[in-house]
Amino acid sequence: MTLRGAIVDLDGTVYRGDELLDGTREGIDAMQAASLDLFFLSNNPIKDGEQYVRRLREMGLDVPKGAASSAGAVTTDYLVDHHSDDRIFLIGHEGLRDQFRAAELPVTDDPAAADVIVASWTPEFDFADMQDALDASDGQIAFYGTDPDRTFPLEKESMVPGSGAIIGSVASVMGIEPEKVLGKPSDVALQAALDRLEIDPSECLIVGDRLDTDLRMGSNAGMTTVLVLTGVSDRADITNSDVDPDYVIENLGEIETVLEQG
Repeated sequence: MTLRGAIVDLDGTVYRGDELLDGTREGIDAMQAASLDLFFLSNNPIKDGEQYVRRLREMGLDVPKGAASSAGAVTTDYLVDHHSDDRIFLIGHEGLRDQFRAAELPVTDDPAAADVIVASWTPEFDFADMQDALDASDGQIAFYGTDPDRTFPLEKESMVPGSGAIIGSVASVMGIEPEKVLGKPSDVALQAALDRLEIDPSECLIVGDRLDTDLRMGSNAGMTTVLVLTGVSDRADITNSDVDPDYVIENLGEIETVLEQG
């Protein structure tokens, strides 16, 4: 295989909480030394791409401007392209609301007046949000989710419910499924990454800790898939998954074993 680029997950792959994971710095250095163009793509929707670039730089990684994106940024761009004049009601974090407003999307606080409802992660999700979803249901409203992650990792091996859990609750209340869930493994997220890298999927690695999102997106596109065992999925999960990684490594520090075969 000839590799020119890599899509790299963040939470559970590069860092956990505020700490770089073991092997991260060595793995990033190895990919950059192999002249791979790196694009970091997170399913965490509360920050945009440049906020992630700044965070990676603060952790001591050499990451250029424009080298990161998120489910929040992908969702925002999709709404700008398809719903720029529609009133949007968000069940989600203020960080995502800020991204909508920065893109000059018309955000409303009245669910009954909304043309679009977006469900995403927020630690404050409660009964009132489900009531808002019910109030927004009129049989015509467009419904989107930011990402399907049922959980995501925090510090010290802890997990918390993710956007997928909230999207499922909202879907149940509304009695409809979202038209699209826009983060990984969606075609929308895939195209955003490929547009940035400007390479064919066959020339691209995808490196992540989730079989059902990171590696599924890469597998669907024909990329070389690499599972790291520093986050959500483990070796036992592979047996029960229809996604079969091309490589399984303990952490990013072992990525050189993949590059040597490229």
